[in-house]
Amino acid sequence: MNFKEIKKIDAHIHYNINRDALINEAESNNFALVSINTSVPDFPDITEQESIILKLQHSHPQRIYHVGTFPISNWDTDDWVDFTIDYIKRDLEHGALGIKIWKNVGMSLRDKNGQLVMIDHPKLDPVFKYLEDNEITFLGHQGEPKNCWLPVKEMTVNQDIDYYSNHPQYHMYKHPELPSYEDQINARDNVLKKHKNMKFVGAHLASLEWDTNEIAKRLEEFPNMAVDMAERVCHLEYQCLTDWKKVYDFFVKYQDRILYGTDIIYDESFTDDEIRKTIKKRWLDDWNFFTTNEMMSVPRINGSFKGLGLPEEIIHKIYYKNALRWYF
Repeated sequence: MNFKEIKKIDAHIHYNINRDALINEAESNNFALVSINTSVPDFPDITEQESIILKLQHSHPQRIYHVGTFPISNWDTDDWVDFTIDYIKRDLEHGALGIKIWKNVGMSLRDKNGQLVMIDHPKLDPVFKYLEDNEITFLGHQGEPKNCWLPVKEMTVNQDIDYYSNHPQYHMYKHPELPSYEDQINARDNVLKKHKNMKFVGAHLASLEWDTNEIAKRLEEFPNMAVDMAERVCHLEYQCLTDWKKVYDFFVKYQDRILYGTDIIYDESFTDDEIRKTIKKRWLDDWNFFTTNEMMSVPRINGSFKGLGLPEEIIHKIYYKNALRWYF
């Protein structure tokens, strides 16, 4: 398979700057991009994120798309549900392919009484019902990698060791007063049980990255669920160290429900040359893992592992067809 010849979609990036370098690199490598608008504190405001994407879509039609979101700072207002559904309608009118809810629901949003708001809070039910009734894809990032709740010495991949060692405020092992990993996953699963017909894409392998068997359980239980691999490919590589066949069989069985994505964030921290080199290396490293049987190693995990060498038809699905199915 030729990397540049095959149509591909990076279904999870964050395009937070009105510059062309990343989109030009995507075009030269036959990628389209789906930028995910998200209420992250150090991101531009979500209205600015949308404005950036709409400008890029005007100059690069059919090369970049977006998933919308909505604000939660007004959670305690009486008209929050009506406001939010109207906001979603406007997002869709502006071309959003779906709607994202980030991990701040479940990990930081508190109501006026100081209670943490989980994703299965009853106030969110009308929003999910609207998505379900109108066949709008819900992209959910609930919780974090399971490593987040483990001591550093028990973490499985170097990227998590590095991140949580340097950001102890986000290391849930150090915050036992907050909901557990299981609490986050159960709350998300409660939503899917209640809204079985809602199209759902679990971002970051649905925060079940540590075991493909756990992902498979949810895919079996929730037939309208898919997952993207954004920033979690190394967890699949880690599992290949000890059980390559388990990971390979997972891709074969669920080949219609796995989407490729990188989670690359393009902002002022990158020069044009840096972003092009960074994303090209990520794309090629991941491509080699999925398409070849070569022995390889990556900085994010310790040890060597064999690439999956997936059949060409599965490659077409995870890199292109599945994104079309779940978003377009």
